[in-house]
Amino acid sequence: MLNSKKVAFSVALALLVAAPAVLKAQTDEDGIMMDKKNLCIGATYMHGSWDHYWEGTFKRNNQNLGTVSTQSVMVMGTYGITRKLNFIAGAPYVWTHATAGTLHGQHGVQDLSAWLKWDALDLNVGKGVLSIYFLGGGSLPLTNYIADFLPLSIGLQSKTLSGRLLVDYQAGNFFATASGTYTGRSNIIIDRNSYYTTSLHLTDKVDMPDMASYNVRAGYRSNWLIAEAVFTQAFTVGGFDIRKNDMPFPSNKMNSTMAGIDFKYTLPKKWNALSIVGGGMYTLAGRNVGQSTSWDLGAFYVLDFSHKRSKAHTSASEKK
Repeated sequence: MLNSKKVAFSVALALLVAAPAVLKAQTDEDGIMMDKKNLCIGATYMHGSWDHYWEGTFKRNNQNLGTVSTQSVMVMGTYGITRKLNFIAGAPYVWTHATAGTLHGQHGVQDLSAWLKWDALDLNVGKGVLSIYFLGGGSLPLTNYIADFLPLSIGLQSKTLSGRLLVDYQAGNFFATASGTYTGRSNIIIDRNSYYTTSLHLTDKVDMPDMASYNVRAGYRSNWLIAEAVFTQAFTVGGFDIRKNDMPFPSNKMNSTMAGIDFKYTLPKKWNALSIVGGGMYTLAGRNVGQSTSWDLGAFYVLDFSHKRSKAHTSASEKK
């Protein structure tokens, strides 16, 4: 299995720590599909940390926080309902830590995320294949973790619904993929009856801004090796800046621009159902997020319930 970044963390937390969500399989951001009745299942470990962050547009550090780190172990799976329709689901266990100050890190199971991925159209274009995918997904919190404790909370407690258009072009073993996503987020309830954003709110309900993102990736893709460069930009549709010397708040504006690399290696011969995946990301620019450096490493195994050889659709020639 392969790819990158979305089902792992909720989008908002990924923006907050400016680290990728950890999904390295046939995922919601790549042009790869599982065969019918094949299940790809596995786990990924991710580590991200930052000691500088953007307070609005002002980049600074904070001696009361030191270095903030977020770790997670994501368990996820992708199932081929048909050759053209896949179901993807996963949930992470997350823990956070700050090296300075008095704030204690949090830990626990975060959100369950799920996607349906439809390979809607495959066209022979030039020497390659152009594929168009439509995706729908969502997430919901699995535990009653504390959202109003940023930057050390493990999530934001918001339920989400997302829609995505993804376009993939592969010629030989070289490919390029682009996608755009819009995510609606539900309001949340926090453990206080008043708070201040740009004005005083005498309520425990927080209106969460929606989010949008786009993702571009390109590189080498075969049945045995995938190596790609990744660029992603995400932003909230609304929100407000962190106030001077204040803690972040769940409904802050959270924008980030990140770049990195991913890889997948499928073991040869009798081990070819097992894949090793990994990658790294760096936050180039942001607003109300940490300038994070992150990496991840995981392993996935394909179970073939159709009694045929397990595989993923990774080459353009298979679609011709």
